[in-house]
Amino acid sequence: MPVMMQKKDEILIMLAHYFVTESNYTPIVVNGVKDEVWLENNEGPYKLIRINANHIHNDEQLKYDIYKTRSIMRQVKKKTLSFTMNTLNIFLDLGDSVNLKPLKNIDNITIESVDEIKKQPELNSIFPTIKDKILDKHDGFELLVDATNGINKKTEETNKIFEETFKPKFIYVTLLLILACILMFIITSITGGNTALNLYRWGANLKEAVVNHHQIYRLITCTFLHANILHLILNMYALYIIGSQIETYLGKLKFIAVYFISAISGSLMSIIFSYNLSVGASGAIFGLLGSLLYFGYHYRVYLGTVIRTQIIPIIIINLVIGFTLSGIDNFAHIGGLVGGYLATMAVGVKGRSKKSDIINGWITLSIYLFILIFLAFYYVK
Repeated sequence: MPVMMQKKDEILIMLAHYFVTESNYTPIVVNGVKDEVWLENNEGPYKLIRINANHIHNDEQLKYDIYKTRSIMRQVKKKTLSFTMNTLNIFLDLGDSVNLKPLKNIDNITIESVDEIKKQPELNSIFPTIKDKILDKHDGFELLVDATNGINKKTEETNKIFEETFKPKFIYVTLLLILACILMFIITSITGGNTALNLYRWGANLKEAVVNHHQIYRLITCTFLHANILHLILNMYALYIIGSQIETYLGKLKFIAVYFISAISGSLMSIIFSYNLSVGASGAIFGLLGSLLYFGYHYRVYLGTVIRTQIIPIIIINLVIGFTLSGIDNFAHIGGLVGGYLATMAVGVKGRSKKSDIINGWITLSIYLFILIFLAFYYVK
């Protein structure tokens, strides 16, 4: 027996199915709403799409509806750490006397029939595949089943990637890096102590040695050396906490790439702005914070609050401390932070980064490193 369904409900199901399965939009939970669907995709032509099946009687009710829409936009904007939030507002049941007007950051369109989906000019210009990809079922039950199956399949694929990314994994690259730092601390301690001269002998970073004597290896070896036991303990604790997360989220090979690119970036920034001896893993660790920032942005629906309340404050507090106290190479921190962010953009986040994002990441990272190398070796004397 066919399922009787209101025409606007059919349109809502068709549109929601298309946006989720074909345009990579994700349904988001919005408290206090009824008969409407909210979809989010920060990489889409609209960051938010709202499909509203509520009946709007007149302009006064429309005005209140727009006010409610903007309120929800602000909530999503805050949660997803977005500076701008453009929304496509699709009305399925508008009164004849309602006058839709263009609004800042909100495009309002109305669709009142199934055929209109394929004819609506604004919708088809922005989503050209909608004509061919929209479900076209006349039986309510068949439409409901196909739409549900399609959305469930897409959700299963997304959940699989999410599970693979966040599930606990055996961490050993981070532990090996920590072990290497501890071993080097022991070696420097028993071969002359952690004096400036002995740290220099074992590979500390120094502009004179790197630039004039071409001892490029110091850009890496300095990250395994530490000035004292407190320096070592603080850095290894931070490396264990942050490194284990990045190794889990990105995978071991990408983690290695991000760590050492961050280390090199931090060391280059250090010799551009400082002539002092520099040691420590903190530049690379700041790179992991930059990596976590980039990763968290792509999973902002899940980690938005963590980024805003924990990661960003930690970065800011540590940079402020670095500029306030003497003896801290804050330029290495800044170089590592930027390098880690760009390196993660280049290696990509599984299931989130598009091919174009990765290409742009490698281009941007290459330009950034080229500028650092030029400044360090040829410009700043």
